[in-house]
Amino acid sequence: MRRPTSSLSLVAALVAGAFIGVGGGAATYAALSSGNTKTVVRQVTVADSQPAANASGLSVNSIYDRTHKGVVEITVSGRTEPSPFGGSERQQAQGSGFVYDSQGRIVTNEHVVDGAQSISVRFWNGKSYRATVLGTDASTDLAVLDVDAPASVLSPLPLGDSSEVQVGDTVVAIGSPFGLEQTVTAGIVSALHRQMTSPNNFTIDDSIQTDAAINHGNSGGPLIDSSGRVIGVNSQIASDSGGNEGVGFAIPSNTAKSIVSQLIDSGKVEHAFLGVRLQDASGGGGQITLVQANTPARRAGLRSGDVVTRVDDKKVGTADELRAAINAKRPGDRVSLTYRRDGQTHTVRITLANRPS
Repeated sequence: MRRPTSSLSLVAALVAGAFIGVGGGAATYAALSSGNTKTVVRQVTVADSQPAANASGLSVNSIYDRTHKGVVEITVSGRTEPSPFGGSERQQAQGSGFVYDSQGRIVTNEHVVDGAQSISVRFWNGKSYRATVLGTDASTDLAVLDVDAPASVLSPLPLGDSSEVQVGDTVVAIGSPFGLEQTVTAGIVSALHRQMTSPNNFTIDDSIQTDAAINHGNSGGPLIDSSGRVIGVNSQIASDSGGNEGVGFAIPSNTAKSIVSQLIDSGKVEHAFLGVRLQDASGGGGQITLVQANTPARRAGLRSGDVVTRVDDKKVGTADELRAAINAKRPGDRVSLTYRRDGQTHTVRITLANRPS
């Protein structure tokens, strides 16, 4: 991982961003001008065919006119570190975000503001204001900022329903790639139900893949549908070079809606935690491949190789469905897990814990 050690430049932005290689020699980068995330995207098999795109909608120009005032550029200053040229320099990074409400809440990525000592938010009219972090959630790579800006510059963007997004839908990304604020790019929804790995190595389900150009500095900016609604938060790109190659990924708006409301209410998010790693089982269900120590799963006697087929009264057909069923719960909830082991079916009651950081 490399990050700029001085003010951002085009060259610095090109080389920044931690990555883990994925198939074909490509790598997946956090779409930020600097950061310390490790990111990877996994393809998810979709059982049913994905619906075709909607044909109607606003033009790209109309979408931009309707939404660009709600998009912001975020500049983050981090700790001061020694300079290779002598003395010391304060690290800086840039990302994007969007206005969530009229109270001055801004949504962006957690990896944009991770380690920030000061944050500046630049609006559509060129004015910049200091911001503070209301809360972050590394498990979904989302953060909410609070900025004391006048109502005249706040233009909240509405959130759409990401469950209604279809492959082939027109989408627009607005942000600050390489620090070039108010940049608009357009494309389509290339695929649905992708999985990204979050900064703390948990899975972000139902991520949206797009070929709209996303580059370093787009992190945290909105992915907007043809009705002018935010249906995703741009977060990662898959690339051989570190630049846009037409494969970008966004956190779905339905995830953002849930997480952001919790961050505004309490400044934190609690996720239910079972304590296992999973893969799809050949006969259906979620097969446990690892049981972590000192977790609800270990205390309940679950083992590697067990295949979970039901959570409470809900049938589980895949590892993704099992993960979604657990994510829908809260820490402290008691659930009934039905699983297969050595040809026999068992049921156990488990109290879910709070996901560790």
